[in-house]
Amino acid sequence: MGGSANAGRRVTQASPGAAWQPALIIRLPDPGVVVLVGAAGAGKTTLAGRVFRPEEVLSSDTYRELVAGDPADQSATRTAFSILHRDLGRRLSSGLTTVVDATNVTAYARRSIVRRAAAAGVPAIALVLDLPEALVLARNATRPGRVVPDAAVRSQLRDLARSLGRGALETEGFAAIHRLTSPDELDGLTIQREAVRSWPP
Repeated sequence: MGGSANAGRRVTQASPGAAWQPALIIRLPDPGVVVLVGAAGAGKTTLAGRVFRPEEVLSSDTYRELVAGDPADQSATRTAFSILHRDLGRRLSSGLTTVVDATNVTAYARRSIVRRAAAAGVPAIALVLDLPEALVLARNATRPGRVVPDAAVRSQLRDLARSLGRGALETEGFAAIHRLTSPDELDGLTIQREAVRSWPP
């Protein structure tokens, strides 16, 4: 388990090791904002679909498809995120836990989400999918539907490495940061929700 340099924030990381590992339990505040962080192909959408309810997940791909009819149309990104952030604000106003499913590998991308959470008095949690490059590229190449060019995925991985390497995430206002580094951790992850008044546990 890694430690955060900032009091009041927690960074967790399961240690790599044996092929079999016990399920990783992450406690999340409810309501809260979960910011998924990771390159295309890392498994963010699959994970979100497994451990969160469909109505809780705001996906950038879904909003691009809504705007342009194509989740891969990057020209629709600005409008798509404008609508996503609007809907995030509405959910926060209603006290609803919300998951933002986008790459979120740069501080710029994360900043507006964290600010909205803070303005609503809701904790923001980063769930970082930091898998090996070869695995991410292989998963991206075989993902159903949209395949992101390798060059774009490598660029996202570099952005993620910069955020992790210089400790940017720990300075951005997240109440907790959980870093997953292997498929076993992703597959074994379970979520335990805590009433925000009793969180952190």
